[in-house]
Amino acid sequence: MADSKIRIIYMGTPDFAVEPLRRLVEGGYNIVAVVTMPYKPVGRHHDVLQQSPVKQYALSRSIPVLQPERLKDETFLTALRSYEADLQVVVAFRMLPEVVWAMPRLGTFNLHAALLPQYRGAAPINWAIINGDRETGITTFFLDHDIDTGKVIYRESVPIHEDDDVEAVHDRLMMLGADLVLKTVDDVERGVVNPIPQSELAVDGPLRPAPKIFKETCQIRWFELSARQVYNFVRGLSPYPAAWTILSGTMLKIYKTSLVPCAETLPDARPGTIDTDGKKYFRVACREGWVALESLQLAGKRRMDVGDFLRGAHIVAECVE
Repeated sequence: MADSKIRIIYMGTPDFAVEPLRRLVEGGYNIVAVVTMPYKPVGRHHDVLQQSPVKQYALSRSIPVLQPERLKDETFLTALRSYEADLQVVVAFRMLPEVVWAMPRLGTFNLHAALLPQYRGAAPINWAIINGDRETGITTFFLDHDIDTGKVIYRESVPIHEDDDVEAVHDRLMMLGADLVLKTVDDVERGVVNPIPQSELAVDGPLRPAPKIFKETCQIRWFELSARQVYNFVRGLSPYPAAWTILSGTMLKIYKTSLVPCAETLPDARPGTIDTDGKKYFRVACREGWVALESLQLAGKRRMDVGDFLRGAHIVAECVE
């Protein structure tokens, strides 16, 4: 809406949140301030403070930036009120207390990378792929007291292709999400939205959560997963944080696999068993079937295609853990 007059505060942190902000700014919307996470320590010794991608973009456009440690801190709340925002837009930020989300007269809406009410939580893209879904999407909804439970404004679906990893789906949803943020801002300003309680939306199957992913979440359980499930698990964690296993006592990250045809596998192999010619292929047995490792990385080494990896690895172990 080129003639938009409402004052907007934008809240977000990672790359996923930059594109909607960029589209708002370049579209002439009145972004009066940005709220993002505090500096993140990076580097080998965690001694370098890195600005968030959202802050970097905001500063490049001379937009004021707030970085509160605590969202209920009175200094932050006073600063937030001083901008007299009509609307707050949240994309990949953090859970807000009511004193924050209830502040603007038009409310606060969030962009979520799933078709709510499915995949409430911090890692919706990862879990949709891990679970083998063929479809996901993007949702805008008004915030309320609980995580990702507010009334839905708009939803848009997108397919998950057979070979998609998190990066591919992330980028697709980021662009679609930017479109949906602009549409939502326009219609909220015009007063034409009709938010729908999530309890009234049709859901195919049981609700699936999308909890935060930790290092231990990413270990491949060869005895528990079929080849198809391992294939989806690796896609759902690639390229970051990456699925992993243990090879000869060393962490091995796995970024890409393929399913091995039954005719090419060893029968009745114990899950975790390795089959390799040491030159071109590196296969691992699962609870049902085999996967071929195609892109992987030993701790302390760079990511490699399987051929380059095998030329330098000299695998002696019979199994991964």
